Amino acid sequence: MELGVILGDVHTTLSPREHLDGLLRQVEAAQRNGVRYIVMGHHYLYGNLRWLQPIPTLARIAAELDLGVRIGTMVVQVPLFHPVALAEELATLDILTRGQLVVGAGAGYRREEFTAFGVDFDQRFAMMDEALQIVRMLWTQDEVTFHGRFWTLDGVRTHIRPWQDPHPPIWIGALRDSGVRRSARLGDAWPVTPETRTSDMRRMFDVYAQARRKHGRPLVARHPLRREIVPGRTTEAAFARFESMARDRLLAYAQRELVTRDADALREQFRQVAEKEAIVGTPGECLAQLRDLAAQVPVDPVIVRAQWPDMSSDEVVAYLDDLGRDIVPGLSEITAIDAHALESRPDGRFPTTTGAV
Repeated sequence: MELGVILGDVHTTLSPREHLDGLLRQVEAAQRNGVRYIVMGHHYLYGNLRWLQPIPTLARIAAELDLGVRIGTMVVQVPLFHPVALAEELATLDILTRGQLVVGAGAGYRREEFTAFGVDFDQRFAMMDEALQIVRMLWTQDEVTFHGRFWTLDGVRTHIRPWQDPHPPIWIGALRDSGVRRSARLGDAWPVTPETRTSDMRRMFDVYAQARRKHGRPLVARHPLRREIVPGRTTEAAFARFESMARDRLLAYAQRELVTRDADALREQFRQVAEKEAIVGTPGECLAQLRDLAAQVPVDPVIVRAQWPDMSSDEVVAYLDDLGRDIVPGLSEITAIDAHALESRPDGRFPTTTGAV
């Protein structure tokens, strides 16, 4: 299995110079420690947190890439782009990376972003469906005609085709069964969200496989998984480290009254959330959880977040160094189950083992 890193947001109190310097330092440390995927999310108008726009940022990072390291969006909000602009910008980025781009695509979930753009939030899934059809056509055809609900093209001539043939892999995000079916129909993989439990993953991968068969599309061997991996000297130290790293998220839970404001109870609630959404413990415990996960579901790579808003660059580099020393060598020896192997099983379903993550 391979490891990836998702680049996140920082406080706006951090200067643009410090932000860029820290970003490039994180990219260097990630690659030095064996990270093979560097991806970015996509947001607008993010309040007191700065989220750099992924396409120009990844173009800058492309100049720093080591051989064999891939970059990608995870995920770009497709309905907030005109599909012609999205197709050409991503094709350009694929060329700048010499064919190392992965396109993570999603419909978005923050209504305020759509309101600011004057885009109907309730139509976002239909818009994404139509836009991705156009993008694929622009990437694979010399001339495109398309008449849809949202966009019309009449005999337009394409002039930027991706480096990869026929195009970069498309990962389509989804939280529910309907979205997983959409991902199976339109994309090349389903990036699994951190909050998806292993038992739900097994069921949803069944949904994905059934949808692929229905649409006559080949099964996908493995899918990316977003999940934190936080090693520590002891189990307790690892949970304390994750709590420190994810402080902003913990406070957000408290502010929304999803958990108590009592400090001790808050810490216990955080641990319960961490046990569901992250792989936390000593290096041996983390690798054991990863082996168990890989035996059950076809996931690879595993993509972690190295930087949280309250972390310094030194802390980010130290975390990546720990992953490189304690996790990456063992992770590289783990091979996740291949979805193709399931076709030979009598029930065609994913196996269930004890000790599910």
